[in-house]
Parts: sequence; structure tokens; C-alpha cells
Amino acid sequence: MDKPTVSVVILGQKYKINCPKDHEAALLEAADYLNDQMNEIKHSSKAASIEKIAVLAALNITHDMLSNRKYAQANEQQLRSLTSQLDDALAHQADSNNE
Repeated sequence: MDKPTVSVVILGQKYKINCPKDHEAALLEAADYLNDQMNEIKHSSKAASIEKIAVLAALNITHDMLSNRKYAQANEQQLRSLTSQLDDALAHQADSNNE
């Protein structure tokens, strides 16, 4: 069972990546995002080596991902609290209607 090979370009370098079938578009999107982040760092800092640019991009992307995860978790907790309050209010209303 062969995995398709997808060609991506990051900082002018071409890479061939094995990719599960039906995930090619997601891989290309990720590669484009990484390329954009690395180009932004390359043009806005004095980082000369590709390795340093890659590490800085990885740190930025990881920071964004972790921040988004914390934000999503906080929203999930708030949604659970609101759902619980709504359930309590509906139960109270149902009890009042049965009296």
C-alpha cells in the first residue's frame, strides 16, 4: 500500500513528502503556512541559518497552537457552566409548572 508523494517548497527548497491518501491538501496547506512563517522570520530578523529560522518558526507555531488550545479549553469550560445553569433553570421551571 503505497502512500502518495507530495512535493512542497519551503524557503526555495523542494521536499518530497510521503502522505496518507486524501491528506494531500492538508499537507500542502501546512507546508504553505510553514513557508510563509519562515519567510516572514527570514525577512524580519537577522537569523541567517535555515535551522535557526526553522526553530523560530516552530516555536511561534507551537506557541500559537498552545494558546489556541488554552482558549478553546476555557471556552469549553464556560460552555459547560452555561449549559449546567440552563439545565437547572429548565428543571426549576418544569418543577414550577408541575405544582
